[in-house]
Amino acid sequence: MKKLRKLSEKPIIGPVVKKLMDFLVNREVSSIAKHFSTYLEPVVAISPEKKTEVFTIRHNVYCEELKFEDENEAKQEMDDFDKFSIHCLIQHKNTERFAGTVRIVRPEKDDEMLPIEKYCLNSITNKELNPSQFPRNQVCEISRLAVPAEFRRRQADKFKGAETGVINTTTYSETELRCFPFIAIGLYLSAASIVILNDIKHTYVMMEPRLARSMRFVGIQFEQIGPVVDYHGMRAPYYINPKLLLKNLSPGFKYMLQGIEEALQDQYGEIEKEAYLAQRIENIIQQYFPKYLDHIKKEFRYV
Repeated sequence: MKKLRKLSEKPIIGPVVKKLMDFLVNREVSSIAKHFSTYLEPVVAISPEKKTEVFTIRHNVYCEELKFEDENEAKQEMDDFDKFSIHCLIQHKNTERFAGTVRIVRPEKDDEMLPIEKYCLNSITNKELNPSQFPRNQVCEISRLAVPAEFRRRQADKFKGAETGVINTTTYSETELRCFPFIAIGLYLSAASIVILNDIKHTYVMMEPRLARSMRFVGIQFEQIGPVVDYHGMRAPYYINPKLLLKNLSPGFKYMLQGIEEALQDQYGEIEKEAYLAQRIENIIQQYFPKYLDHIKKEFRYV
């Protein structure tokens, strides 16, 4: 496929090669999409137990493996954005292991910022698509996407001497293994489904340009809204909305998105119920025990 990409840049044969690549990708994606829901499913992390799984995966990837954040004794990677985020997991059905996580940071109050606003605001040079141009409840950011090493298939895993943390081929079938490279895309589509279900208009993400190009290759076209900056590696700010996503998404991934969206929609009633109960509890505390409200909210900020 790398050779085909190089040929696709040639002036004469490039257009023909691109069509061939599109055909091959769509055929592969359509096959994978049909199998994805057989082995893997999206899960919204509603319960404290599921959120613990989220923070454990993030600690493993962001603290222990990538060293982006400091390790801690609790082995949980959390920050202030988590208290107004929706967390999603991909679960392997047969083993019930979690194959990845992603969060959708969704501010609703004026003092709640997106990570991109707090750490990389100056990197956004497209003024029209700056998050500050839109109401708080109409913007979100996809962040903290993490896939454990166990579910990241590499070519080296096939050979003797591959590093630890590789996929156990005795546990997973060859068909399942073919799905694993699509877990990251499944997480992005899970985030997209949550955005659509919540009718959020504008989505932001900081990512490596290389990843953005890979996403564009399969029809997920993020719009770059600023230059590359050094933020946990060389990354740039990107923007997308549901209309842009659905406009360019390949047929195979549209099928995959539909399946993910249907699975998450079934879980969303529980999210709304929990949010309602949480608000009711806060109202009762505010009414009868107002001086303890801040302390209680601090204690249960991630629950």
